[in-house]
Amino acid sequence: MSSYSSPAIVLRRIDFGDYDLIITFFTSTQGKFSAIAKSAKKSTKRFAGVLELFSELNIVCGTGRKKGLPILQEATLVEPFSNIRSSIIKTAYASYWAELVNEWMEPGQQESQLYQLLQYVLRELHMDRTPEAALSILFQMRFMRIAGLVPNLRHCSVCRIEMEKMQNPKVRFNLVKGGIACDRCVSGISGKILFSKGTIKQLLWVEKGDLNTAARVRFTSRALEEGLEFLEAFVPYHLGREPRSLKFLRQIRQ
Repeated sequence: MSSYSSPAIVLRRIDFGDYDLIITFFTSTQGKFSAIAKSAKKSTKRFAGVLELFSELNIVCGTGRKKGLPILQEATLVEPFSNIRSSIIKTAYASYWAELVNEWMEPGQQESQLYQLLQYVLRELHMDRTPEAALSILFQMRFMRIAGLVPNLRHCSVCRIEMEKMQNPKVRFNLVKGGIACDRCVSGISGKILFSKGTIKQLLWVEKGDLNTAARVRFTSRALEEGLEFLEAFVPYHLGREPRSLKFLRQIRQ
């Protein structure tokens, strides 16, 4: 059996038989993959308290000659992020981010930038230094850029007039075209989301640059509300489905 090791974040875990677990990891070197943790539910020593959702680990997996899932041989806890799982709202946000990563990534697709982003927002969520809603805006804006699905927030997607030159302080976003539209071009467009220029500016501030600097952006309450409404419509639309965790998150926030 050959083996390999990597830092990893636990994205998903499901029961397999009476004693085993199938764990989906997001790793910095191997991308996303699933492995089977033998007797993980039975043993009180081998993986006890290690394979929890969102935990950051160092793992060693082995692959044999037969086809099938890799076998998790070792897992060392680096950061449990336990404060996330002790809060239902933090768990809901982290579950949404993890599902987005899991649904978008192909197995074995290495994406170090996305790994660093997920690692960062989980750490901030655990440390309680940045509001959950602001972290979710940061994550979704950066996630869509990495996925190559950047929303056009700078100019009208029809006539190309710049957002700053639009007279109306409220701007409409067209999900189908993936961009904003000015008042002259908005008629007849379906799938419209209305938000303020101030919200757009704050979204653009967190889209690029250093993560620590972006996390310090102080969103107004209106920008948080409008930003979440926009991104939680835009992201699922372009992924082709609404994550189940998003439905749960919306219920918790009500």
